[in-house]
Amino acid sequence: MRRGRSVVYSLHAHVVFTPRYRRGVFTGELLSRCEEIMIEVCDSFGAEPAGFNGGHGHVHLLVHYPPKVALSTLVNSLKGVSARLLRKEYPAHISRYLWGGHFWSPSYFAASCGGAPLSVIKEYIETRNARTSRPGGKRGREAIPPGRERPGFLAKWC
Repeated sequence: MRRGRSVVYSLHAHVVFTPRYRRGVFTGELLSRCEEIMIEVCDSFGAEPAGFNGGHGHVHLLVHYPPKVALSTLVNSLKGVSARLLRKEYPAHISRYLWGGHFWSPSYFAASCGGAPLSVIKEYIETRNARTSRPGGKRGREAIPPGRERPGFLAKWC
């Protein structure tokens, strides 16, 4: 629970972003830098990132945000700032996967986490990988090879 001048709130959202065309652009280094950028953007909005993880083709973020911030505004800033900085810092790598000046897909997934215990959501984000079913029964690539898991930033925040 957080308190403001005239409000007590507990707003959590689970947000998932995918790169344009769902291309597998992310490496461990790129995910780490994306995590750092998203922490900085959340701080500038007064939001607190509570979990981060991702795979080759997606990023999960669990964020605790204040009621004065519209989630869509926060998401647009997260996507805009991270796209600009990642393209600037890793131009050769990103240009192999993405073209046309775009980084993120224009859409995103956002779910309110008010009813679920945060420990369940954090566990889901920590253990989530790209082995989800796709149309036609095809399985996606594994996010990070076994034995090379990133502890993510949940270890820093929990």
